Amino acid sequence: MAITAATLRSDFSGFLNREQAGPIFEKAARMSIAQRLARQVPLGAEGKSIPVVTGRLTAGWVSEGSTKPASSGTMALKTMDPKKLAVIAVVSAEVVRANPGSYMNLIREQVAEAFALAFDLAAFHDQGGDGTAGAGPFSTYLDQTTKVVEIGSTAPDKGGIHKDFVDGMELLTDADKDLSGFALDNRIEPKILGAVDANGRPIYLNLPTEDTSRAVARPGNLLGRESYLGRGSVYDSTNKILAYGGDWSQAAWGVVGGITYDVSTEAPVTINGSLVSLWEKNLVGVRAEAEYGWLANDVDAFVKYTNTIALASA
Repeated sequence: MAITAATLRSDFSGFLNREQAGPIFEKAARMSIAQRLARQVPLGAEGKSIPVVTGRLTAGWVSEGSTKPASSGTMALKTMDPKKLAVIAVVSAEVVRANPGSYMNLIREQVAEAFALAFDLAAFHDQGGDGTAGAGPFSTYLDQTTKVVEIGSTAPDKGGIHKDFVDGMELLTDADKDLSGFALDNRIEPKILGAVDANGRPIYLNLPTEDTSRAVARPGNLLGRESYLGRGSVYDSTNKILAYGGDWSQAAWGVVGGITYDVSTEAPVTINGSLVSLWEKNLVGVRAEAEYGWLANDVDAFVKYTNTIALASA
């Protein structure tokens, strides 16, 4: 066929339309454990200022005709700044021409998993999307908590794992904190599935879910609290962290808009450490990105559950 016009980048834009991009973001939110437990708040391009109560009013008893006590509350502002998260998928033009819609369906879950994993690694451990320590973009993260409980430290005849989780709850309640839910790594599932309380009742219950993807944050109930169990993002190989419990109202996240995307057949892309020309190699690059914010108002409203002995070589 004779050439009538140059092929432009806009010719490929329909291969990832907004109907496809929307579910990618929705799935990322559903798969992220931190996003499932923490509150979502609106987030603008310039970030968000969140008022935080630092001092509360107090009342006092007075006798008839006596001076009433004066009191004042104090507040401070904390900020949530958006940080960009992105990924580029590169495919041959032949793949795009053959069946672009089916291809995007294949990589949709991979994009969602990559976004969810990167977010959780930053929110929990201050890690980059590849697990690099200290590469997270957020100023607060749950590993900053000073509260730690070792799973397996209590003998079975003294309460076992049930007592370990209750000890974490006690650390929080003794500090006037609440326990509203748990974030769990799949490595702890065999331990809690066999754990019971003093009356022989299971401490953890799986809740029904239709999605069996290995990356999904699966809902459950631990000690009567909401929990989500998933693979890869809660676990920290250095400190052998298996779970977090805490008051998740003390954490919030936001996103600026949703996932944005563009398609290029001309720009160079770094592949295996070298710049590769998409045009020269007859490749198509699809770039997805979003801007997320995360704020843990009180990191000591959370407790880390570790297993440094039994999983030392895991």
